[in-house]
Amino acid sequence: MFTVLGGGFGIKYDSTDDPLTPAEYIKKTAEAVKEVAMERNIDLPYLVFEPGRSIVAPAGITLYTVGGVKEIENVRTYVSIDGGMGDNPRYILYGAKYSAVVANNAGAKPIAPVTIAGKCCESGDLIQENIMMPEIKVGDTLAILATGAYNYSMASNYNRIPRPPIVAVKGNEKKVIVKRETYDDIIRNDVL
Repeated sequence: MFTVLGGGFGIKYDSTDDPLTPAEYIKKTAEAVKEVAMERNIDLPYLVFEPGRSIVAPAGITLYTVGGVKEIENVRTYVSIDGGMGDNPRYILYGAKYSAVVANNAGAKPIAPVTIAGKCCESGDLIQENIMMPEIKVGDTLAILATGAYNYSMASNYNRIPRPPIVAVKGNEKKVIVKRETYDDIIRNDVL
């Protein structure tokens, strides 16, 4: 019997995550499979573990430009960005957590919670709520970390917004590996 156990090993999306190491995960899973096989009197299956997101998630960073900062006294501070649920729907779908930094001031210490909001003007168009961040100004570049596993595969053209490009970076080398979509790309299948 051949069994693939997928979903990928867990990763550290934010400071509260404490994923098992691959070795710990494999050991615990193998022990559970062995126990069930013994209880049911079946042969042990050949296990294959799919590492998936543990490889690609940490390799991806999504960069956004801050378009506005709106402080509602005693309520919250919104940081609006030039992307959102169209290119990263994970927060609105199931509350995915991320770490974020101001890329052009990455050493700055977090001072206050903010809510990072997208450009779709939807109540659910959020990337994170109440995430501790340093001072953020219009024009800053916000980096959302560990987005390599799902952003592109789950992205859509919600509100007919073209998807951004994907750029591979190694050292000082960079290469566009998925072109930025244009509005012509979005409407090319429209008949009327």
